[in-house]
Amino acid sequence: MLDKTYLPAEVEAKFSAIWEASDAFAAHPDSAATPYTIMMPPPNVTGSLHMGHALTFTLQDILVRFHRMKGFDVLWQPGTDHAGIATQMVVERQLASEQNDRHRLGRASFIERVWSWKAESGGTITRQLRRLGASPDWSRERFTMDAGLSAAVRKVFVELHRKGLIYRDKRLVNWDPKLHTAISDLEVEAQETKGSLWHFKYPIEGEPDSFITIATTRPETMLGDSGIAVHPEDERYRHLIGKFAILPLVNRRIPIVGDEHADPTTGSGAVKITPAHDFNDFEVGRRHGLALINIFDRDARLNENVPEQYRGLDRFEARKRILADLEPLGLIAQVDPHTYMVPYGDRSQVVIEPWLTDQWYCDAATLAKAPIAAVESGRTVFVPKSWENTFFEWMRNIQPWCISRQIWWGHQIPAWYGPDGAVFVEESEAAALAAAEIRYGKPTELRRDEDVLDTWFSSALWPFSTLGWPDETPELKRYYPTDVLVTGFDIIFFWVARMMMMGCEFMGEVPFKTVYIHALVRDERGQKMSKSKGNIIDPLDLIDRYGCDALRFTLAALAAQGRDVKLAEQRVEGYRNFATKLWNAARYAEMNACVYVPGFDPASCRLTVNRWIAGALNDAAQSAAEAIEAYRFNDAANALYQFAWGGFCDWYIEFTKPILLGEDEAAKRETRAMTAWVLGEIMHLLHPLMPFITEEIWEHLAGAVSGRLVTSRWPDYPAGLRDAAASAEMDWVVRLISTIRAIRAEMNVPGGAQVTLLLKDAAPATLERLAAHGDLIRRLARLDRAVPLVGEVPKGAVQIVLDEATLVLPLGDIMDLTQERQRLGKEIARLDGEIEKIGKKLGNEQFIAKAKPEVVQEQRERQSEHEQARQKLTDALTRIAAL
Repeated sequence: MLDKTYLPAEVEAKFSAIWEASDAFAAHPDSAATPYTIMMPPPNVTGSLHMGHALTFTLQDILVRFHRMKGFDVLWQPGTDHAGIATQMVVERQLASEQNDRHRLGRASFIERVWSWKAESGGTITRQLRRLGASPDWSRERFTMDAGLSAAVRKVFVELHRKGLIYRDKRLVNWDPKLHTAISDLEVEAQETKGSLWHFKYPIEGEPDSFITIATTRPETMLGDSGIAVHPEDERYRHLIGKFAILPLVNRRIPIVGDEHADPTTGSGAVKITPAHDFNDFEVGRRHGLALINIFDRDARLNENVPEQYRGLDRFEARKRILADLEPLGLIAQVDPHTYMVPYGDRSQVVIEPWLTDQWYCDAATLAKAPIAAVESGRTVFVPKSWENTFFEWMRNIQPWCISRQIWWGHQIPAWYGPDGAVFVEESEAAALAAAEIRYGKPTELRRDEDVLDTWFSSALWPFSTLGWPDETPELKRYYPTDVLVTGFDIIFFWVARMMMMGCEFMGEVPFKTVYIHALVRDERGQKMSKSKGNIIDPLDLIDRYGCDALRFTLAALAAQGRDVKLAEQRVEGYRNFATKLWNAARYAEMNACVYVPGFDPASCRLTVNRWIAGALNDAAQSAAEAIEAYRFNDAANALYQFAWGGFCDWYIEFTKPILLGEDEAAKRETRAMTAWVLGEIMHLLHPLMPFITEEIWEHLAGAVSGRLVTSRWPDYPAGLRDAAASAEMDWVVRLISTIRAIRAEMNVPGGAQVTLLLKDAAPATLERLAAHGDLIRRLARLDRAVPLVGEVPKGAVQIVLDEATLVLPLGDIMDLTQERQRLGKEIARLDGEIEKIGKKLGNEQFIAKAKPEVVQEQRERQSEHEQARQKLTDALTRIAAL
C-alpha cells in the first residue's frame, strides 16, 4: 500500500541507487538497435549545480529517457571539464590558507596537488547531477585531462601545427593583470560603470594654436597612441587627413587617418588610436600601418615605453598623474559624466586589459569554412532556426583564436624550444628531442613551452575524443556523429562552433545533426539571476523542498522555444501539487481494488466512458511524443499535464465513481482494470519528465514482475483504440459541465445553489446524451434538473451556445443581480485604473529609455493580464444586463 504522503527524498535516493546498480543507463555498442547519442556538455569539475545546469540537463535527460523507451541504443556521454583557471584558483586559495603558493611549491608538485584536490572534491557536480535524476552512462564518464583525452589533444595540436593552422603571433588578448594570463571572451564580464569622458586637445603639427579634440574614457592609454582616426566623410576633419598631430606629454608625431571606425556622432568625432591596447584600434592600426606601442607590463603598470615620470605606475594612478599634467597645459577641453561598460575578469574581478603579447593561435577562419557549409546545406540544423543567423554572423567574421594560457593546470602545449629559438612541435618529448638531434646533429637540451591550452581547445574535441579517437574504436564508429547537442546560446561560439570545426577537420563530418539552443533561466520578473541582485534560485534547495520531479516538470513546462524561462517558486510548488495529485490517484486506485492486469486489452471495453479515456490517452501520448521529438518540451509537459490531471483525475475518476459503487459487477471489473491500465500508461508517458514518482507508483501498481519503467517501452497503441463516437459523446459531457461551471463562477452564483439547465434547440443525439449522462451532469454541474426547454426562455436566464443547442440557466431567482452588477462595476473600475497606470508608464519615453528590457516586458504582460480579466468581467456584466 502506498504511504499517505509522497516523500520525494526517500524515493529519489532509492531509485538512483537501483537504476545505477542495474546498469539501466548503459549504452550497448553491440546492440542491433539504432544508436541515439547526446554529448553531455561537461560541467566544470569545480562547479556545483545551478539553475542553468538544471534546465539543460533536465531537457537532455527527457530526450535520452524518451529514446531509450522508444527502443534506441542510447549513449548519453558524461564527463567533466578540467576548468583550467577556475580549478587552479581553488587550489591556489588552499595554498594561500597554508601560507604557501604555487611558485614555492613548483610546477610538478602543484599539478600533483590539483590532482589530489580533484580526487577528493571533484565529484560534487556529478553527485548533484544524480540528484537531478540525470541518466547518462556513468560507467563511461570522462575527464578532459584523463590520459586518452590528453593524447587526443596533443595529436590535434601537432597535426594542426603541421598544416599551418596553429601558429605563434603577437596580437591583442584579454589580459588578466591579477591572474597573469590571457582569458577568453566568455570569462570577461562587462560591468556598468559611472565614469567620465575626457576631451583632450592634440596640437596639429605646423599649425600654431590649431588642435584636434579627441574623447576618451581611458586617459592612461594616450601614452601609447600612434594615430588619430576621423571619418573620411566628416567635413570638420577632412582637411586634416594626412597631417600629423603632436601627442601631448610624449611629443610624438602621430598621423591623422581617415577610417570609418570613427563615428562623427560620438564624442568629438575624432578617435585616438592605441593599437596595442584596444581591439578596435588594433584593426584600425593594421589597416593604416600604425605603430604598436605596448605601454603596460603584465601587472598593468606602465613600462619603459612611456616618459620616465610615469614608469612603474599602476594604470589608474597613471590616469590621475596624466590628468594633473594635462590640466596646466590647457589641453583638457571638457569633462562629461559618462556611463559605460568596463570589462572585468569573472574570477579575478579586476579590470581586463587588452594587451599585446606573443601567444599561440588557431586559424579559426580556415576551420570555420566546413561548419558554415554544413549548416548552409542542412547537415546540422539549429533549433530554433533563428540561431543559425547568429552562427553565420560570428563564423563569417571570425578572428584568430588565442589558444594559449599562462597558467599551470591544463594541457601543456606540446612545443619545445632549441638554444637558437627553433620550435619543435611533437606529441612527446622524446619525439621533440629526436627532431632536435636531426636539426643540430647531436643530442640537444630543449626547453618546453610553459603555457597550457585554452580549456575550450580540449572541449572542442569532446564528441570524438570521449569515444576513443584517435583509435578507431567500435564506439567511435557507432556513436559519431551524435544526434543532438542541447546547450545554451552563450556558448554557441566558444564551444558549439569549435566542436564543429574540429569534428569536420578530424572526423570529416559535423559532430551533431541538430543543435537545440535553450534560453536563459531568469527570475519570475524576467531578470537575470545574479548574486548582486540576490535573486539566485538554488535548484538543490527546490529539490529538497518540493522534490526533483516537481523541479524537472516545471523546467520542461516553461521551456518554450525562443523564450526565456521565468522561474517562480510558486510554479515549482504548483507542479509539486501535480505530483501529489498523481500520488493520490494511485492511492485511490489501490483503495478501490483497481489492480493492474497484465495483458489487459483496452479495446475490449464496452463502456463508453472507458472507450473514451482510452482514446484520450492515445491522443495525449501522440501529442507528447511529437512534441518531444520536435524539442517542444513545454507542449509535451502541457499535453501530459492536461490529460493526467484533467482528463484522468478530474473527469474519468469522477465519471466512474458511480460505476465502482454500483451493482454491475462486469462494469466494475472492466472499470477497475481500465483505471489501473490508464494509470500505468500515464506513468510510462510521464517517466521521461518525472522519473522518480512514476517509478514508485508503477512498482506498487504493477509489481516487480512487469519490470521497471526506466527500461520499459514507450506506449504504442493500435490505430483503432480511439473510438470517435465515444470521444465525441464524453467530450460533449465535459464541455457541457465546464461551460456551466464557468458561467456559475463568472456570475458569482453561490456554490451551494442548485441551478436548472434548460436545453433549447437540442438535436436528438444531444438529448440522448443528456439522458444517458444526466446523473453525472447534475452531480458535477450542481444542477437540480437538466431538461429540454418547453416554451419561452424564462426571464432572468443566461443563455450560451454549445454546438447546435443553447444552454439556458435561469439565475434571476438565485442571485441578487443588482449587487452583482455593482460588484462587477467596482472590479472593472479597479482594473481600468491599473491599466491606465501601466499605460502611462509604457507611454513615458524616459521610463522606456531607462528601464531594463525585462521590466518593460513585465509591465506589458501585466497590462495584458488586466485587459483579459477586464474583458471577462465585461462579458459577465453584459450577460447580467440582458437578464
